[in-house]
Amino acid sequence: MLLLVGLLGWLTKPVVAETNCEGLGGEPLYECLGRQITDLSKALADSKAATAPLESEVNRLEREIASIQRQIGAAEDRLDDLADEIEDREKDLAVQYLLLAEKTKGYYKRMRTSSGAVEWLLAVGSGELQQELGYREVAVNQDRVMIASLAEEIAGLESDRADLEASKTRLSGLQASLDKEADFFKKEIAGAKEYQKSLEGKIASLSALQQSVLSAKAETFSTTVGDVPLADDYNASIEGFRNSAPGGSFAVFSFGAPHFKGMSQYGAYGRAKAGQSAEEILKAYYGNVRIETVDTSFSINTSVGSLPFEDNYMRGISEMPSSWADKGGMAALEAQAIAARSYALSYVGWRMGNRSASGSICTTESCQVYRSSKVGDAKWGEAVNNTKGKILVSNNTGEIISAWYASTSGGYQESYQTLGHTTPGFWDAEGGRSGWTSNAWESRAGSPWFYKAWYKSRSGDMCGRDNPWLSGEEMADIINAWVVVYQRGESDDRVTPIGSCWGGNPYSISELKSKGGYGRVTGVSVTYRDDGVTDSVNFQTDKGSISIKGEEFYKAFNLRAPGRVAVKSGLFNIESK
Repeated sequence: MLLLVGLLGWLTKPVVAETNCEGLGGEPLYECLGRQITDLSKALADSKAATAPLESEVNRLEREIASIQRQIGAAEDRLDDLADEIEDREKDLAVQYLLLAEKTKGYYKRMRTSSGAVEWLLAVGSGELQQELGYREVAVNQDRVMIASLAEEIAGLESDRADLEASKTRLSGLQASLDKEADFFKKEIAGAKEYQKSLEGKIASLSALQQSVLSAKAETFSTTVGDVPLADDYNASIEGFRNSAPGGSFAVFSFGAPHFKGMSQYGAYGRAKAGQSAEEILKAYYGNVRIETVDTSFSINTSVGSLPFEDNYMRGISEMPSSWADKGGMAALEAQAIAARSYALSYVGWRMGNRSASGSICTTESCQVYRSSKVGDAKWGEAVNNTKGKILVSNNTGEIISAWYASTSGGYQESYQTLGHTTPGFWDAEGGRSGWTSNAWESRAGSPWFYKAWYKSRSGDMCGRDNPWLSGEEMADIINAWVVVYQRGESDDRVTPIGSCWGGNPYSISELKSKGGYGRVTGVSVTYRDDGVTDSVNFQTDKGSISIKGEEFYKAFNLRAPGRVAVKSGLFNIESK
């Protein structure tokens, strides 16, 4: 108890870290944030460890209080029973007293009445007289014994009642004391919980800020086909790795980018080239939907002004190469037009039951890309005209859907929900998962993003590296980063890429090796899950074999991989040479 009470003052001590990393003598922001997260996390862990015995004590007190309450209840029930029993015995005793009194009164009355006594003596002989007197004495003695027994029983019951009353009083006093003690601990625990909540809030805030720094480094790829030139970087391709990387190299290849939901544009192209219609393509990606034709003879509000919906806005959508129409992909362009129309209308608030487009949509990839220069494009204009007014409606809800789409999913489409409608999650390959890497519609369409190793920023900056290949020592460095972050649970503030473009204070390879212990990777394999992500990465190293969860490797790799080298998808593979 003394130990518990001694903890109470500590539990509500002020938070030890501040969230301001400015004016700290030139300390790098990332290092400052990581240090503060470490301090806050330790304070939170210490507080929770100290709170645990208090909660255990409260539970013990509550169990004792419940037990005492049960005892008090039982005592009250017994007291009621005793009161009834005493009352019954007292009634029996009164009756016996009355009977004895009457018998004694009659006996002495007859004995003291001389005439009556003489007559009585004359009437009976001496033997009979002696016998009669004996009977009467026995009866009187029995009555006296019964009365004494009743009196003794009543005295015992009264003593029991007194003891129970005393016990009840003591139990009630103990319950009051325990109630007061439990209330005290509960109040202290509530204060500790509030303190912990404030720590968690600060940690969450710092983590978000720290993550923003990490995101700025990772520069997550997010675009569509029509907005970015084709990625024809030889060194990022599997051919470049196999032909140009030195022996003993490794490279992480991402399947697809960016968000993997809705329609795959390259998948639509591959399906169109195989003879599928726009409707077949759309149903494959959006599930249980139908195509309806609605009146779209109105203007739409955009970030560049109000535009006639069909004759300008739709014709300016720049999300898919028009050149695909001449390569067997017109159905893909028509599917894109219907998806883009559905997305735009749902975005501005148009609904089947309220057909007014009162909202506004941006004209960048944050919504969908519109360019005035695209308006006169003949092939795209043909696709828009062929599908004029056509939108996607859910058969489940009867409502328009928000039709997401992106360049390349890597062979697996993730499910998402839109306005009550749920799209399917599936392997986007002819024949399903079996042989998906070669049978995926995107692969058959030649998507340059289907299987790619990333090492450049969107602007083309390479941070001093002209390829995404890692040596066996550099791959071991990634494992050591994983050890620090996941196995040891330490702050990842120094688990950052080595390179002048990042700043901060990253571990050197030797420093991180001293923490993780891995010096060199010699082999690797991966396994996949049915839901379209890499399940595990299995390394052979100078310390033996080690298996790492796919999502953990994903984060560790992006935190530590040198330069701009990154993995962009949860579905990835690691090539070795």
